[in-house]
Amino acid sequence: MTRRRTPRNSVIRLTTGHAARTLNHPFPRREPVLALDFGATSVLVTTGGPVTVEDLEFARQLAREAHRFARSVERSFYGLPDGQGVAA
Repeated sequence: MTRRRTPRNSVIRLTTGHAARTLNHPFPRREPVLALDFGATSVLVTTGGPVTVEDLEFARQLAREAHRFARSVERSFYGLPDGQGVAA
């Protein structure tokens, strides 16, 4: 992950649970939308117009970090250590 260039102004914590889900909406004639639903709160991730190389790079970074998050959650669920030097 790259270093932040600007400080955070605020943080919103959305926790998973019974009502949490993710949905990809690959619209055929417009930009795709990734919906992160947390009960009554939804976060929509999309591009600002026609897809650019920066959008593609962000989507790949998002997928990479989501995979790492899933691995960490899985290891935590099974009571396994996670971190540097721990085999996947």
